[in-house]
Amino acid sequence: MAKYQSINPFTNENFANYENSTNAQIEDAISLAHALYQKWRHESPSGRSKTLRQIAAELRQQKEEMAEIMTREMGKVIEESRGEVDLCASICDYYADKGPDMLKPQPIDSQLGKAYYLKQATGVIMACEPWNFPLYQVIRVFAPNFIVGNPVLLKHAHNVPGSAELITKIVKQAGAPEGSLINLFPTYDQLDTIIADSRIQGVALTGSERGGASVAENAGKNLKKSTMELGGNDAFIILDDVDPAVLKQALSSARTYNAGQVCTSSKRMIVAKSKYQEVLKELKAVFASLKPGDPLDPKTTLAPMNSAGAKEKLTQQVQAAIAGGAKVFYEYPEIDSAGAFFRPIILTNVDRDNPAFDQEFFGPVAIVYEVEDEEEAIALANDSSYGLGSSVLSSDIERARNVAAQIETGMTVINGTWISSGELPFGGVKKSGYGRELSELGMMAFVNEHLVIDMQSK
Repeated sequence: MAKYQSINPFTNENFANYENSTNAQIEDAISLAHALYQKWRHESPSGRSKTLRQIAAELRQQKEEMAEIMTREMGKVIEESRGEVDLCASICDYYADKGPDMLKPQPIDSQLGKAYYLKQATGVIMACEPWNFPLYQVIRVFAPNFIVGNPVLLKHAHNVPGSAELITKIVKQAGAPEGSLINLFPTYDQLDTIIADSRIQGVALTGSERGGASVAENAGKNLKKSTMELGGNDAFIILDDVDPAVLKQALSSARTYNAGQVCTSSKRMIVAKSKYQEVLKELKAVFASLKPGDPLDPKTTLAPMNSAGAKEKLTQQVQAAIAGGAKVFYEYPEIDSAGAFFRPIILTNVDRDNPAFDQEFFGPVAIVYEVEDEEEAIALANDSSYGLGSSVLSSDIERARNVAAQIETGMTVINGTWISSGELPFGGVKKSGYGRELSELGMMAFVNEHLVIDMQSK
């Protein structure tokens, strides 16, 4: 049986299988990518800028095909898949527009001579990406590294191989040179060998804490720079002066977008006492209004989980939380389907001794906490081993900014939920990982800041 499989989580149909890459195929891929890096070292990023713009155009041209394969493989509703393609095209446009200027030499004020540093490519990057955003997770690494001049090898999740193949096909059809983005289907042992190869200069991973620890250990052992985005248990702080309209809008998708399978989604609702009942009521209304069905049907608003295994894992987490004292405020009715649907649920009364307190619930589960004031809200938000994203809702913007500044996290959205764009850096702290993707910060993740100083010129 193939290790990489396309299984529709709505129908349980296995509609495609992909064999592992051979060692010879992997060697050819590394050699091709490394040769391209050597060529790109002597070229201006302006040429790649034009190609990246064409990749954006090709993504828009093939939006329906790309969206459909993502939905068929991991189950997200089709409109969300289309939106993901649009976002990725805009990220490519961002680096096509801004990348060349961001890569210009940076002058340094020094009394020792005329100094500056060059921003140079370092070599081939190994990208290990998850299934929840099959295109976005790839483009987030590929676009900035393409403009820099770092070719990318891709090891995508085992359940979205068709998406991975189509992404690389689109990049090639847009005119990118062979080796720019190469998809592989390696075993874990082969992945270790790839990372250890001297031609690989960096590793970018988005995924689980366990997977990140394993890859980071191998990268570190081989002195390879890495970036890690490892999920989160994001705090969603609702202060007592929140605008009701803002609250309603934020709650409408906070735990249901992508069926709750988002590392930066609002997993811990931390609510001021005066707003607690209102939040519970509004969340219940949101959950109760969902319509399960075929995610390819535009009328569907509750998608299945990405797999039967993911549904089972989440079910066990919820059962353990309830056994640990959590109360069920609301649970969606039984869903008559063979698909991997999880019934959205709202939990309360989760204390620090509950196993759910410091876990990531990757699905439509809302855990709601009641707090007395913003000091307690901040303390609870920071009482986590994770630190990826967060939200603060308040009518007083200065107050919200002050609260945001005290949260131990990589990103905070004020009066909204998770958002992403090419110019916004993405990443976290603590067990949520390290490094940044997107923005100029992300573009510099695998760049050699090469100092040059002329001591005869002062």
